[in-house]
Amino acid sequence: MEIDKQVQQNLERIAKAGFEVAIVGGAVRDILWKKEVSDWDLTTNARPEDILKIFPDGFYNNKFGTVGVPVDGKKVVEITTYRKEYGYSDKRHPDKIVWGKTLEEDLARRDFTINSIALKYSPRRSRSTTPPRWPASTRGVPNGLLGGGSSFEMVDPYDGQSDLKNKLIRAVGDPDQRFREDALRLLRAVRFATTLGFEIDEKTKTAIAKNAKLLSRISGERIRDELFKILVSKNATEGILLAKESRILKEILPEVDVCFEIEQKSPKRHHIFDVGTHCAMSLKYCPSQDIITRLSTLLHDIGKVKVAKVTKEGIRTFYNHEVIGARMARDIANRLHISKQERERLFKLVRWHQFSVNENQTDSALRRFIRNIGVENIENMMDLRVGDRLGGGLQQPESWRLKLFRQRLKEVLKKPFTVADLKVNGHDVMKILGITPGPKVGEVLNKLFEEVLEDSKKNDREYLLERILNA
Repeated sequence: MEIDKQVQQNLERIAKAGFEVAIVGGAVRDILWKKEVSDWDLTTNARPEDILKIFPDGFYNNKFGTVGVPVDGKKVVEITTYRKEYGYSDKRHPDKIVWGKTLEEDLARRDFTINSIALKYSPRRSRSTTPPRWPASTRGVPNGLLGGGSSFEMVDPYDGQSDLKNKLIRAVGDPDQRFREDALRLLRAVRFATTLGFEIDEKTKTAIAKNAKLLSRISGERIRDELFKILVSKNATEGILLAKESRILKEILPEVDVCFEIEQKSPKRHHIFDVGTHCAMSLKYCPSQDIITRLSTLLHDIGKVKVAKVTKEGIRTFYNHEVIGARMARDIANRLHISKQERERLFKLVRWHQFSVNENQTDSALRRFIRNIGVENIENMMDLRVGDRLGGGLQQPESWRLKLFRQRLKEVLKKPFTVADLKVNGHDVMKILGITPGPKVGEVLNKLFEEVLEDSKKNDREYLLERILNA
């Protein structure tokens, strides 16, 4: 694999200025796995002011020693000064930062061993047809992998290469100390394990459970970002179950965590899992990669906790759980600082996920369904239903009724549906009633719209003009 040319030039410019520089982070993992590198992070003993002299177009607006250097106007390479960190009173950021002198010092402050591997750069010495030789310490890396005639020394003080090979997430040094420094690392451990398909080292996992409550100190935005990465992973269900096992689900989504205590097996019910396991399994089978659809799939039954009952016959009921669950989902969205638009979409998907499919449904019933969830959310709702069915133990993603329902939705969508499709408009209302723009106009149009929903034949201009006159 060749290093990105712009990154190679950055390495050369830093080294030419007399400083050490190394590739670190996910880029090293990708190189070792022979994958395309998407994000390049560099570390150096150059201070931020030195880096800015080397890269005048760089920007530096933080206290952590990271300078952003634009590359091709499309991406940014982050170059961070070696550093030591002291004190983490907010359980997220160091109270004090001291610039480090060595690469090893910098690697010691990092979270996990797989993120504490560096490729230390030495500038090209002379043109040669001989591929660069790797030092003996670079286990598992073939000669000439990086190309370009430069020399790289693998620096791996915590044996991260072995953990990569064994697919293991292990904290650097004392895991308790690592998590007390930055509580977000608790969730990052689960996220890395989920997205990479790794296991978590037992000592590290024990420390996660022990320190899980520290996540209460982390902002909703940061939890949201890590959670979303878990939810869009192909191993999302395993990630949720791992979060449950390691006690952090109780801290980030207590509404889901408690669902594992609610049984669903019952006469006349098809469910084979408790509510929590069902929600996690529904996520596994949800075909959508839309993050709000996946989140709503995980949350769709959380309201069952509040309304669960057992009849005298031993049948478990969860009446109106979708109503209660939608409100809970909206509260979760607020806590995670999800945008208003996405928050309302989440609410609609959870609120109306119990929609019935019946071959005898009228067109007006189908129109009400579409109006409730929005035309733009139809496919997302269908994907949630597929996950719900398969995650509940059913064998087929769609029943014949659901397939018929889909087809009828397509047919109904071809007919007048929104207020804008009426054969009259606000100008007609104002002219006939002699009023100015205001709420009254909307009220009249909405009443007409309700009539047309029930009987599309009424979308006739003459009829509607007469109805306005009598409004």
